[in-house]
Amino acid sequence: MKTGAAAAGRRRPARERLLVTAARHFYADGVTATGIDTIIAEAGVAKTSLYNNFSSRAELVGAYLDTRHEEWLATYRTRLEGTAGPREAVLAVFDTYADCAEAAQETGFRGCGLLNVAAELPAGDAGRDVVRRHKETVEELILGHLGQLLPERPGEAGALAEHLSFLLEGAMARAGLEGDGSRLAHAHTLAAALLDGATDRS
Repeated sequence: MKTGAAAAGRRRPARERLLVTAARHFYADGVTATGIDTIIAEAGVAKTSLYNNFSSRAELVGAYLDTRHEEWLATYRTRLEGTAGPREAVLAVFDTYADCAEAAQETGFRGCGLLNVAAELPAGDAGRDVVRRHKETVEELILGHLGQLLPERPGEAGALAEHLSFLLEGAMARAGLEGDGSRLAHAHTLAAALLDGATDRS
């Protein structure tokens, strides 16, 4: 007899089951090491159902990347709701990365899922473009908040946005290698100090 959770999973649309299963394996094991047959078997769908929903493996990978991007944005928007101004909004971006790391701890945190996939894809692959656009979006969000924090200093805001973006990505890479989010907490502290230094000069 199926458990309630298993039965509920079977009631999900096939596309959703495939994406959830692929996401779990792509993050834990990598794209290259994850076989299509594994995804099909665990999702409980027929092979024809896979290709009815995704025309190719590359399309499945692209859907996974798009889903991670949208999940990140949703987490960020939730964080943003609790902010009181542009300084806190910038730090909400760092908190979003920490939230993602915390959410992955149960199954094993391996760093940024988007960058992990990009590292497996060849130059020029469409999936790498998705990851690049995501990272550009993150930096643009930081820049937008800094534009409000430093309205009379757009050049400094741009340079600081790039600096904070590098800090964030470096911290995420180290956190992924070390398997916990302590580097992200440290990056948050460093970012706060940089923001305070910038506003002190206003």
